[in-house]
Amino acid sequence: MPSKKALVRRPSPRLAEGLVTHVEREKVDVGLAVEQWEAYVEALRAHDWETVEVDPEDDCPDSVFVEDTVVMYKNVALITRPGAESRRLETVGVEEAVARLGCSVNWIWEPGTLDGGDVLKVGDTVYVGRGGRTNAAGVQQVRAAFEPLGARVVAVPVSKVLHLKSAVTALPNGTVIGHIPKVDRPSLFPRFLSVPEESGSHVVLLGGHKLLMAASAPKTAELLTDLGHEVVTVDIGEFEKLEGCVTCLSVRLRELYA
Repeated sequence: MPSKKALVRRPSPRLAEGLVTHVEREKVDVGLAVEQWEAYVEALRAHDWETVEVDPEDDCPDSVFVEDTVVMYKNVALITRPGAESRRLETVGVEEAVARLGCSVNWIWEPGTLDGGDVLKVGDTVYVGRGGRTNAAGVQQVRAAFEPLGARVVAVPVSKVLHLKSAVTALPNGTVIGHIPKVDRPSLFPRFLSVPEESGSHVVLLGGHKLLMAASAPKTAELLTDLGHEVVTVDIGEFEKLEGCVTCLSVRLRELYA
């Protein structure tokens, strides 16, 4: 059976120092952020996901955004080379974690840069955001790593948000969803659904028709419920101040076999 494992990483005490690019800096309540993270992890567990906690990196303020450190395709873990140099130490503990899980480990090498938040998988299509954190060499290396395994890699321009998955994610049927003002090229996606809120663009597929989303997108939650999905909401407001969303707080490993 396919796996339902999710890598997560406890917030750093220095979380409030995390990078911001497309938003104004706001004060972050680290204690509240830890509570929100624990509720997020519990929501995964409540829907039959086994959470694997990566060793914390207390000196890396952005380390809770574990998705940026590795991209999974089948059983291959592609360790990233984050576009922000200050984040590159975050990959060490993640590499150790995926190796312990039996993944085949590959790496992005200089001059390539890649943030995992720039990668959206829809079936065997791997969309890679080409923007502030991921460069052309990074896209080329994703193609070299995954296309021999059956993937089709598509580069997507990203200029209005931090990462591709800050703009778009996908529903279980493969329909890509996004908030139009934040999406550079909606026409690149064969099926696209516009949602009314920016944070409504972000969903984690929990299994079946269950979607995990931020509590800050009630209109989108209503829309997706009307389409037949079961929406599970979590408050991640402190992470949203740092351009975080529900996708970047975990790495879902769906294709590991025992």
